[in-house]
Amino acid sequence: MSSVSVKRMIPSRLLSFLIAFSVSLLIISSLSLLELSDDSFITKSVLQFIFVNNASTYSKPNVPMSLIETFEIKDIASEEVGNQVSNPMNNVEELEKYERKLCNKGRARLKVYMYDLPTDFHFGLLGWKGGKNQIWPNVSYKNSIPSYPGGLNLQHSTEYWLTLDLLASVTEDVTRPCGAIRVHNSSESDVIFVPFFSSLSYNRHSNRHGKQMLSVNRLLQERLVDFLRGRKEWKRLGGRDHLIVAHHPNSMLVARKKLGSAMFVLSDFGRYPVEIANLDKDIIAPYKHMVRTVPSVDSATFSERPTLVYFQGAIYRKDGGVIRQELYYLLKDEKDVHFAFGSAQANGIKQASKGMSSSKFCLNIAGDTPSSNRLFDAIASHCVPVIISDEIELPFEDILDYSEFCIFVRAVDAVKKGHLLSYLRGVTRAKWTKMWERLKEVSKHFEYQYPSQQCDAVDMIWQSVNRKKSSTQLNVHRKNRYRRSQIV
Repeated sequence: MSSVSVKRMIPSRLLSFLIAFSVSLLIISSLSLLELSDDSFITKSVLQFIFVNNASTYSKPNVPMSLIETFEIKDIASEEVGNQVSNPMNNVEELEKYERKLCNKGRARLKVYMYDLPTDFHFGLLGWKGGKNQIWPNVSYKNSIPSYPGGLNLQHSTEYWLTLDLLASVTEDVTRPCGAIRVHNSSESDVIFVPFFSSLSYNRHSNRHGKQMLSVNRLLQERLVDFLRGRKEWKRLGGRDHLIVAHHPNSMLVARKKLGSAMFVLSDFGRYPVEIANLDKDIIAPYKHMVRTVPSVDSATFSERPTLVYFQGAIYRKDGGVIRQELYYLLKDEKDVHFAFGSAQANGIKQASKGMSSSKFCLNIAGDTPSSNRLFDAIASHCVPVIISDEIELPFEDILDYSEFCIFVRAVDAVKKGHLLSYLRGVTRAKWTKMWERLKEVSKHFEYQYPSQQCDAVDMIWQSVNRKKSSTQLNVHRKNRYRRSQIV
């Protein structure tokens, strides 16, 4: 071998050594950080660097990043991260098994005790009948899970998805985020979950039949109050650690005052006195949207959306919803505006899906209550929501700044002749596109699904419960709602 070749090999060997040494140092440093930090971003970054940037080192297939991102720093002990680095999973199935192994009550963010209420309160309302002494359906397979009724019932189905998620948390065959996990000893829990399908009970069983003195819905609420008030868990803190889902504005009408110390999961506070429901203790959860979710790759751009403003729904409403009628007469004859009556009947949902996905702005106007499903339909369609509802409360606003992807217009301004359209036509293409891009990023936070996924609606609700005591960032984001800088 010539002296020239030897000289060329020395830098090459030195470079290889330095690369190997740097990677080793990175791993050691990362493990040290893992022991010191509570920020899951570090774990995600380390794992992504190792799997993606060094993929060529291994002959095994890449692991999907969506699965890697489900790891949280407090869910993985240092030695397990080391094993993950040195022995990457052979395939997705092995990684899913590893995730399930990691998720236990010691590592979950939130430990939840769920009452084993009789089936009358939950899946029995769906017509499900289990075997002898069986309270819960088998959630290992989707086809064995009772379906929630469709149509408008579905928009208030939060109760169903949270209950399924808790059941899945102790089911080995289901992979889900390690946000909340069911525990079977109430003394170990952070929160006590009450699995009453209150919205379904209201929608399907509010009327009396035959010689009934009371409706099934009222009877269930009275039974629930008696049950909870007799429990040692309720008496321990006066119910303050109990979580009750009452997403339909008219659900729990009888029981809400008697159980008002509990933490409620609601759609808004429109029909609640402030001493019963408020932001200090309760959770605002999204509606389940009715229109189809538009994949990001198929989302129409600014120039591909011919309609400027879209609204379709009930026009004549009471209380704060009278503004809909005023806006209808102001906008109905304007060009590039679709403002029409519509419902979920017949092809209503299909028409709304098509209309929203081809419009630049979608109006979310107060109705009988401050909120409606229309906001979440707009988000799923990547149609920039225009919120005209002064009393609205928004899901996850302590961590989401809605001014980044929504426009807020005060009701008193919206009804001024020419104001709303002038305002929206003043939004530049660049600003609209920025909001549209943000919509595509955040839309996952409003998706209900089974099994739940990282940072979807179910996971976000559990996160909200976990951080309920912190309200600082929420107040910051609320102040951003009406900034004039939104349109430029």
